[in-house]
Formats: sequence, C-alpha cells, structure tokens
Amino acid sequence: MNSDLVTLGIETSCDDTAVALLRGENEVFCDLTSSQTAAHSPFGGVLPELASRKHQEAIIPLIRGALSVARLSPRDVGLIAVTAGPGLMGSLLVGVMTAKALSQGWGVPLIGVNHLEGHMFANILAHPGLKPPFLCLVVSGGHTEMILAVEGRDYVLLGSTRDDAAGEAYDKAAKLLGLGYPGGPEIERRAAGRDDGAFAFPIGMKGTKDVEFSFSGVKTSLRTLVERMKANGEEIPTSDICASFQRAVTEALLSKAGLAVRKTGVKKVAISGGVAANAALREGLTELGRENGWEVFLPPKRYCTDNALMIAAAGYAAYAAGVRSDLSLAPDPDWSVWREAERKT
Repeated sequence: MNSDLVTLGIETSCDDTAVALLRGENEVFCDLTSSQTAAHSPFGGVLPELASRKHQEAIIPLIRGALSVARLSPRDVGLIAVTAGPGLMGSLLVGVMTAKALSQGWGVPLIGVNHLEGHMFANILAHPGLKPPFLCLVVSGGHTEMILAVEGRDYVLLGSTRDDAAGEAYDKAAKLLGLGYPGGPEIERRAAGRDDGAFAFPIGMKGTKDVEFSFSGVKTSLRTLVERMKANGEEIPTSDICASFQRAVTEALLSKAGLAVRKTGVKKVAISGGVAANAALREGLTELGRENGWEVFLPPKRYCTDNALMIAAAGYAAYAAGVRSDLSLAPDPDWSVWREAERKT
C-alpha cells in the first residue's frame, strides 16, 4: 500500500459537515468542520431536513478550503472516503453524492465508510500502536455499543443499549433542566466540582450478566424528581442534579466495560464517540485501567465528535485491505459492520 496516498475524508452523517485530508495512515494535512449547532439549538435537537440543507451549503466550500489549507490540488488526492451510513438519510445523501461526483470528475477511487467504524479509527489514528484484539466502547448521541475488534476489520458486537443512547440521555436530561443543546457538554460543565451523591439516580442494567445498557430509567428518574420539586415549589439544584446524573451514566458505562473485559479476557480498552470527550468517563476508565492492569486508549477530544479524519483513516485501512466501492454506492442509514456475539444461556 502506498504510504504517500492522500485520502480526502468526507463526513455528513448527522449535523456537522466535516472534511479532512490525510496522507497514509496518520499524517494529517487538515481537518475542517462546519458546525450546525447554532442552527439546531432552538429546537433542542437535530432537524433532519435542516441538516441536509446546511450540508449542501457547506460541503463544496469546505472541500475547497481543505485543499487550500493543505496546499494541495485535486490531482494530489488518491482516494475519497465518505461516510455511507449509519446516519440521517438526507445528510448521508449529500456526502455520498458529492463524493461520487468528485470521484468521477477527478478519476479517483471511492470507498464508503461505516460511521461507527470511523469512530473506532479515531483511536487508531491517535494511537498507531493500537492493534486488535481490543475492546471499544462506542458512545455517542445515537449509539452506545461495546465492540470487540478481533482482527483486521472483523468486529463483534458484545452488546448495545436497549433504549436511549448515552448521549441522547444527556440531551434529554439537559432539556428537562432547561439547559442548552447539545446537553452533554453543558451537563458536564454544571457538574464540575458539585456533589455527585446528592441524588441516587438508578444505574441502568446494573448487575445483569450481559453487556447491555439502558438509560431510559435514569432519564425518567430525573424527570420525576424535577416535576416533584417544581410541584412543591422547591428550588431546583441544577448543578448537583447534573453531577448525580453524570455519575449514574458514567457508572453504567464503566461497569459494562469491566464486564466486557471479564467476558473476553481482552485488556486493551478504548472509547470513542461524542460522549468519549466527557472528563468523568475518561477519568473513570483511566482509573479502572490503573486498578485492573488494562491498557486504556483515549482519543483526543477533538477526535471524539464527528470528524472526517476518522473517516479518512478508516477508508485508507479498508482500501489497503482490498475493499472497493463504485458509483453504485448508496447511503444506508442502518448500516452495521458488526457481527453478533454468540449468546450463552
């Protein structure tokens, strides 16, 4: 595989338009993102139709800007990697159709990348020595899954959430408390230095024997608490509620990380996705690793949220493994690359 190959990565799975240029496995030329947070904040969540329109407005200027920043031309690009799923259909269409047009116009190979595999590659991009087998907790606004990377691009889904994703629970909790969107960063900010034992929120799936998650219970508990306090005319201790809520979510994630290690015997543990930027989760996993002799891999916070560098890295690896796409590539909002773990009764 040509280690000088320049990959253009394109990411439009949800509400941020991202473009990056990467040489080989991990030489970064540039990484640009056009955020839509301000556009969606008034609605407390992502409006799919608005997201796709914003992608259409941003993507071509962003690609031109990336080439300019990197001082490259289309002739220098050897591969185009684009998120083809999972995600919002309209958003995915913008990225995939743009990538296909550029592939045809520039005469450059094209490869479709799974967004969640891309999140896993954020760790590999940051830690080139990370090789399978390893565990990766993918935790974001739309996903909470524990994955075992076996070898190559063989991934086993050990377990996932039964209801809300962790990031979704943060967003809903923030909305209940009258905080901004996205909820995770605001709850983390409010929780800093506060009493995380002030309220005993339930820890989802605690004590179960399977690697599975649930966050609807902690969200419902928070709503019930807030409604009762309002009905009684009590002042809402928002910051202590945030700290207690964050603790419950973090403990749920960490307990299942420990269970996954015990079940598989694999002691290399990584996290990825937007919630992987949460300081409490990062510190908790680091401490668990120290106590139990695990190798813990944390991507830089800038690689946790949706970005195109991870897509470029995953695309380069797939291309090196012989994977190819053509102009029939179509978005798949439900695309999964994991195989299910065998369940023992």
